[in-house]
Amino acid sequence: MTQRSLLIALLPAALFGQTFVPPAGLTYRRGNIISEGTRMSAELYSPTSKDGVKLPTVIMCHGWGGAAAGLRREAADIARAGYLVVVFDYRGWGQSDSRLILTGPAPKEKKDGRFLAEVKEVREVVDPLDMTRDLLNAIHWVHGEPQADTGRIGLWGSSYSGGHVVYAAARDHRIKALVSQAPGMDSRPLAKLLDANDVATRRTRGAIGYPPPRAQEVGKLFGGPIAEKMIDYAPAEDAARVPPHCAQLYIVAGAEELFDNRDHGIKAHSLARGPRKLVTIPAITHYGIYREAREQATKLAIAWFDEHLRGIQ
Repeated sequence: MTQRSLLIALLPAALFGQTFVPPAGLTYRRGNIISEGTRMSAELYSPTSKDGVKLPTVIMCHGWGGAAAGLRREAADIARAGYLVVVFDYRGWGQSDSRLILTGPAPKEKKDGRFLAEVKEVREVVDPLDMTRDLLNAIHWVHGEPQADTGRIGLWGSSYSGGHVVYAAARDHRIKALVSQAPGMDSRPLAKLLDANDVATRRTRGAIGYPPPRAQEVGKLFGGPIAEKMIDYAPAEDAARVPPHCAQLYIVAGAEELFDNRDHGIKAHSLARGPRKLVTIPAITHYGIYREAREQATKLAIAWFDEHLRGIQ
C-alpha cells in the first residue's frame, strides 16, 4: 500500500443516476442551501408520524469523493429513530452547483455589477476549508428550518468528514453532539507529501489551475486535492476546542489500514472535553464501517444522539 493511501480516509463515491424511492414511514423532501453564493442540494428525512412537530436534528455530511445519495440508508435509519435528518452535497459535488471562476479578464463593460463572460466551474475537487465552510453554512440553514429543534442539533461525519464535523463543532458552539466514524483527521502529512507550498505558488501565479473533475491524484481516490488548503488542516486537534456541552463519539476501525488511529480518532478523543466516548470495532478495516459494521455503527450513533440530543431539554 502506498504512503498516500495511508494518509487519509474516504467515503466511497455514491452511485448516481438511480431513482430514489423514500422508505415507508418517512417524509422525504429536497432543499437548497446557499453557501457562499452557490446553491447546495440537500435531502431531508423525518418520520411521517411527526410531520409538523419540531424534532432534534442531525446534519450528515459525506467524505472525500462521496455524495449525499451515498448516505441514504444511514439517513433513513436515523430519521426512523425520531430525528429530522439533513444530508447535503458540498459545492461542486453530487447534485450541488459549482463555484465558478473566470477563464480570462473580466470585461470593462458592466452594469450594476453584472457582466457577460466565459466561466469555468470548479467541480469535484477536495478542499477541506471549502467543505467545512459548506457544513457551517448548512448549520446556519438548519436554524431556519421550521421542523428543526434548534436547541438540539447534532453532526454526523464519516471518513474525511469525520474530521469536518469536529472542525465545525469547534467553531459553531450551538452543536450539542457529534458522531465521527472512521475519521481521517489530519491532512498535514498529505500536504507535505504533495509539496503544498510549491503547488500554492504555482496556482497563485497562474501556472496551474484546479484539478479536473474527479481527478485521481491520491491513489485511486476520486477528487483532486487542493493541497495548499490542507497545510494546516488538522481537526483532530480541534477536538480540544469543542465546548464541553457538545458530546463527542468516535468510532474507529480496529484494523484500520489507511492511517494510524492514534493520530486521528484516538487523538481527538483524548483531547475532547465534556461527554466523550471511543468505540473500537474489532477486526474491521476502514471500509468495513460501510459494510459488515454499518448496522453496528449506525446503532451506536443513534444511541449517542438519543442520550445527548433527545435527552436534553
